[in-house]
Amino acid sequence: MYPFIRMAKELWISRNQPPLELGESHISHHICWPWDLDLWKELNNGRTLTLYDLGRIPLAKRSGLIGVLRRERWGLTMAGAVVRYRRRIKLMEKVEMRSRLIGWDARFMYLEQTMWKADGECANHAVYRGAVTDRNGIVPTDRIMQALGHEIESPELPDWVQSWLAAEDQRPWPPQM
Repeated sequence: MYPFIRMAKELWISRNQPPLELGESHISHHICWPWDLDLWKELNNGRTLTLYDLGRIPLAKRSGLIGVLRRERWGLTMAGAVVRYRRRIKLMEKVEMRSRLIGWDARFMYLEQTMWKADGECANHAVYRGAVTDRNGIVPTDRIMQALGHEIESPELPDWVQSWLAAEDQRPWPPQM
Protein backbone atom coordinates (compact mmCIF):
# COMPACT_ATOMS: atom_id res chain seq x y z
CA MET A 1 0.00 0.00 0.00
CA TYR A 2 1.16 3.52 -0.76
CA PRO A 3 2.48 5.35 2.34
CA PHE A 4 -0.18 8.10 2.38
CA ILE A 5 0.17 8.77 6.11
CA ARG A 6 3.95 9.04 5.84
CA MET A 7 3.57 11.40 2.87
CA ALA A 8 1.15 13.59 4.84
CA LYS A 9 3.68 13.64 7.69
CA GLU A 10 6.52 14.67 5.35
CA LEU A 11 4.44 17.42 3.77
CA TRP A 12 3.45 18.63 7.26
CA ILE A 13 7.09 18.68 8.39
CA SER A 14 8.22 20.53 5.26
CA ARG A 15 5.38 23.09 5.27
CA ASN A 16 7.39 25.73 7.15
CA GLN A 17 10.84 24.89 5.82
CA PRO A 18 12.40 27.60 3.66
CA PRO A 19 12.03 27.44 -0.10
CA LEU A 20 14.78 25.69 -2.04
CA GLU A 21 16.62 27.05 -5.03
CA LEU A 22 17.05 24.76 -8.02
CA GLY A 23 19.75 22.20 -7.21
CA GLU A 24 19.51 22.55 -3.43
CA SER A 25 18.84 19.38 -1.44
CA HIS A 26 15.75 18.51 0.56
CA ILE A 27 16.81 16.37 3.51
CA SER A 28 14.38 14.10 5.34
CA HIS A 29 14.63 11.31 7.92
CA HIS A 30 12.87 7.96 7.81
CA ILE A 31 12.57 4.64 9.64
CA CYS A 32 12.35 1.20 8.06
CA TRP A 33 9.07 -0.15 9.42
CA PRO A 34 7.97 -3.83 9.42
CA TRP A 35 5.74 -3.28 6.37
CA ASP A 36 8.77 -2.04 4.41
CA LEU A 37 10.59 -5.37 4.70
CA ASP A 38 11.09 -8.17 2.21
CA LEU A 39 11.52 -11.89 2.94
CA TRP A 40 15.12 -11.28 4.03
CA LYS A 41 14.09 -8.78 6.71
CA GLU A 42 15.55 -5.74 4.95
CA LEU A 43 14.09 -2.77 3.11
CA ASN A 44 12.39 -4.12 0.00
CA ASN A 45 13.92 -2.82 -3.23
CA GLY A 46 10.52 -1.83 -4.64
CA ARG A 47 9.58 -0.14 -1.38
CA THR A 48 12.80 1.87 -1.62
CA LEU A 49 11.50 3.41 -4.84
CA THR A 50 8.17 4.20 -3.20
CA LEU A 51 9.88 5.75 -0.18
CA TYR A 52 11.83 8.03 -2.48
CA ASP A 53 8.47 9.74 -3.16
CA LEU A 54 8.70 10.94 0.45
CA GLY A 55 11.66 13.07 -0.58
CA ARG A 56 10.68 14.06 -4.12
CA ILE A 57 7.24 15.48 -3.33
CA PRO A 58 8.43 17.75 -0.49
CA LEU A 59 11.35 18.78 -2.75
CA ALA A 60 8.82 19.75 -5.43
CA LYS A 61 6.77 21.64 -2.84
CA ARG A 62 9.74 23.55 -1.42
CA SER A 63 11.00 24.47 -4.89
CA GLY A 64 7.59 25.89 -5.86
CA LEU A 65 6.71 23.19 -8.37
CA ILE A 66 3.63 21.89 -6.53
CA GLY A 67 2.09 25.39 -6.57
CA VAL A 68 2.77 25.67 -10.31
CA LEU A 69 1.27 22.21 -10.92
CA ARG A 70 -1.92 23.23 -9.12
CA ARG A 71 -2.16 26.60 -10.83
CA GLU A 72 -1.55 25.22 -14.34
CA ARG A 73 -3.45 21.96 -13.72
CA TRP A 74 -0.38 19.97 -14.65
CA GLY A 75 0.61 16.53 -13.43
CA LEU A 76 3.89 14.97 -12.43
CA THR A 77 5.14 11.58 -13.60
CA MET A 78 8.27 9.47 -13.62
CA ALA A 79 9.65 8.38 -16.99
CA GLY A 80 12.56 6.26 -15.84
CA ALA A 81 14.97 5.48 -13.05
CA VAL A 82 18.35 3.92 -12.46
CA VAL A 83 19.09 2.62 -8.97
CA ARG A 84 22.13 1.28 -7.19
CA TYR A 85 21.69 -0.69 -3.96
CA ARG A 86 24.82 -1.09 -1.81
CA ARG A 87 23.97 -1.45 1.89
CA ARG A 88 21.09 -3.22 3.59
CA ILE A 89 18.60 -1.22 5.60
CA LYS A 90 17.19 -3.36 8.42
CA LEU A 91 14.05 -3.20 10.57
CA MET A 92 13.74 0.03 12.59
CA GLU A 93 16.93 1.41 11.10
CA LYS A 94 16.92 5.17 10.55
CA VAL A 95 18.07 6.71 7.29
CA GLU A 96 18.62 10.21 6.02
CA MET A 97 17.25 10.83 2.52
CA ARG A 98 18.72 13.54 0.31
CA SER A 99 16.80 14.66 -2.77
CA ARG A 100 17.79 17.24 -5.37
CA LEU A 101 17.26 18.34 -8.94
CA ILE A 102 20.50 17.87 -10.88
CA GLY A 103 19.40 19.23 -14.24
CA TRP A 104 16.96 19.08 -17.13
CA ASP A 105 16.72 18.86 -20.88
CA ALA A 106 13.95 19.94 -23.25
CA ARG A 107 11.45 17.39 -21.89
CA PHE A 108 12.65 15.87 -18.63
CA MET A 109 13.94 16.84 -15.20
CA TYR A 110 16.59 14.67 -13.54
CA LEU A 111 16.47 14.10 -9.80
CA GLU A 112 19.11 12.46 -7.66
CA GLN A 113 18.20 10.75 -4.40
CA THR A 114 20.20 8.89 -1.78
CA MET A 115 19.59 7.12 1.52
CA TRP A 116 22.34 7.37 4.13
CA LYS A 117 22.75 5.14 7.16
CA ALA A 118 23.61 6.43 10.64
CA ASP A 119 27.22 5.29 10.19
CA GLY A 120 27.58 7.64 7.21
CA GLU A 121 27.46 4.95 4.52
CA CYS A 122 25.29 5.43 1.46
CA ALA A 123 22.78 2.57 1.30
CA ASN A 124 21.36 3.29 -2.14
CA HIS A 125 21.33 5.89 -4.89
CA ALA A 126 18.71 6.64 -7.55
CA VAL A 127 18.40 9.00 -10.46
CA TYR A 128 14.91 9.64 -11.80
CA ARG A 129 13.81 11.08 -15.11
CA GLY A 130 10.65 13.02 -14.31
CA ALA A 131 8.20 14.88 -16.48
CA VAL A 132 5.45 17.40 -16.01
CA THR A 133 2.34 16.62 -18.03
CA ASP A 134 -0.84 18.27 -19.19
CA ARG A 135 -3.73 16.91 -21.28
CA ASN A 136 -1.52 17.15 -24.41
CA GLY A 137 1.41 15.18 -22.98
CA ILE A 138 4.78 16.32 -21.67
CA VAL A 139 5.16 20.01 -20.84
CA PRO A 140 8.51 21.38 -22.12
CA THR A 141 10.91 22.23 -19.32
CA ASP A 142 11.41 25.79 -20.57
CA ARG A 143 7.68 26.37 -19.90
CA ILE A 144 8.06 24.84 -16.44
CA MET A 145 11.08 27.01 -15.61
CA GLN A 146 9.23 30.09 -16.85
CA ALA A 147 6.22 29.20 -14.67
CA LEU A 148 8.62 28.83 -11.72
CA GLY A 149 10.05 32.27 -12.46
CA HIS A 150 13.45 31.00 -13.60
CA GLU A 151 15.18 31.95 -16.82
CA ILE A 152 18.30 29.83 -16.49
CA GLU A 153 19.95 27.02 -18.38
CA SER A 154 20.28 23.59 -16.85
CA PRO A 155 23.56 22.73 -15.20
CA GLU A 156 25.42 20.19 -17.32
CA LEU A 157 24.38 16.69 -16.37
CA PRO A 158 27.20 14.52 -15.02
CA ASP A 159 28.86 12.22 -17.58
CA TRP A 160 27.46 9.11 -15.93
CA VAL A 161 23.90 10.48 -16.22
CA GLN A 162 24.49 11.34 -19.86
CA SER A 163 25.78 7.79 -20.42
CA TRP A 164 22.65 6.37 -18.80
CA LEU A 165 20.48 8.52 -21.07
CA ALA A 166 22.46 7.45 -24.14
CA ALA A 167 21.94 3.80 -23.17
CA GLU A 168 18.22 4.47 -22.69
CA ASP A 169 18.05 5.95 -26.20
CA GLN A 170 19.38 2.65 -27.59
CA ARG A 171 16.91 0.53 -25.66
CA PRO A 172 14.08 -0.71 -27.90
CA TRP A 173 10.53 0.33 -27.16
CA PRO A 174 8.33 -1.56 -27.01
CA PRO A 175 10.56 -4.37 -25.76
CA GLN A 176 11.11 -7.30 -28.09
CA MET A 177 10.00 -10.42 -26.26
